[in-house]
Amino acid sequence: MLYYLFTWLQNHLHIPGSGLFQYISFRTAMAVIVSLIITTVFGSRLIRLLQRKQVGETIRDLGLEGEKKKQGTPTMGGLIIIAGILIPTLLFAKLDNIYVVIMIVTTIWMGAIGFLDDYIKVFRKNKEGLAGRFKVIGQVGLGTIIAITMYFHPDIVVREQVTNPTSSKPVEVVINPQTGISTYAENVKSTKTNIPFYKNNEFDYAKVLDSFGLKSSLMTFFVFLIFVVFIVTAVSNGANITDGIDGLATGTSAIVGITLAILAYLSGNIIFSEYLNIMYIPNSGELVIFAGAFVGACTGFLWYNAYPAQVFMGDTGSLTIGGIIAAFAILIRKELLIPILCGIFLIEMLSVILQVSYFKHTKKKYGEGRRIFLMSPLHHHYQKKGYHEAKIVTRFVIVSVFLAILTIVTLKVR
Repeated sequence: MLYYLFTWLQNHLHIPGSGLFQYISFRTAMAVIVSLIITTVFGSRLIRLLQRKQVGETIRDLGLEGEKKKQGTPTMGGLIIIAGILIPTLLFAKLDNIYVVIMIVTTIWMGAIGFLDDYIKVFRKNKEGLAGRFKVIGQVGLGTIIAITMYFHPDIVVREQVTNPTSSKPVEVVINPQTGISTYAENVKSTKTNIPFYKNNEFDYAKVLDSFGLKSSLMTFFVFLIFVVFIVTAVSNGANITDGIDGLATGTSAIVGITLAILAYLSGNIIFSEYLNIMYIPNSGELVIFAGAFVGACTGFLWYNAYPAQVFMGDTGSLTIGGIIAAFAILIRKELLIPILCGIFLIEMLSVILQVSYFKHTKKKYGEGRRIFLMSPLHHHYQKKGYHEAKIVTRFVIVSVFLAILTIVTLKVR
């Protein structure tokens, strides 16, 4: 909103300083600052409100050190994160940008699912919360919305070199001096995405069908839809599983958010994208403002969520964070980097899958279930081994930083 106000002031009244709002870097910095203020200053007020309403976490007895002390700690603190994301985005981002619109919808959509889950747990006294099938339906629904919008919306395009332009005004014309063939840089609809460690760093979902001889646009969309739905569901659940000890999901998500902001800026800047030889995505640079708000919200929430936590984010926060990361990566066509970037989420989720699968297999085979880990998810395994929560979180964050750097490096290592 402020972007449009200051643009009008700049164009009509020529007020000094109003032109700053034209710069993505300035609006991103403001989004981070406002987000930090909202989450730290107003976060404490929300915590007191949750305490008065007795919105406390019910802790299951897992035999972990210090867990009884957490009984009654306010939950649903994800509302602080959501406010810290949405308010700065509405203030500083271009609200007519389709990428920003999708991220706002994602935040509200996943926040509503998580809030409903927490509401059932806290106020209906049902420890199971929202039934798993309804969570999956919500995640699939969001993935479907994202896939349909990306595939059909005319403003979601990439710039590619083509020999036969479809528009009457090609952006750029390049003549090969050896062949004399002209190529044109044009914004086109595409199902291409970035893939790490590959020569041209690009992968087209349509190629999945090549081996089957199926190349219709409907089948291509179907493949794209499956990938998007799977990514949204997997990452949101991975973030939910990771949120098991104080500050873990928040700290690692902040690192992921910074990395996504860098990737969005590079992909949305024609100079940097050309220099790095990566896909240029027009208008996607506006997502950097949203990423700034996301990082500010996670960092500000960490003020209260670090050990010993004064508030838990609950599913309201963890499902929202996971959905945001997945949607953001898909929009900037970096979703195939998620296994590296979100390696902590992946390891945590795999530890649960392996533990459950191995237990069921050994119980069927030997009549007694056996375990790979002392407890899953993985962070509980280290708790059982005697590591303090703060040490586990610190080391996981260090690993997350390493994975973030590795993710950025993949842009050049092919």
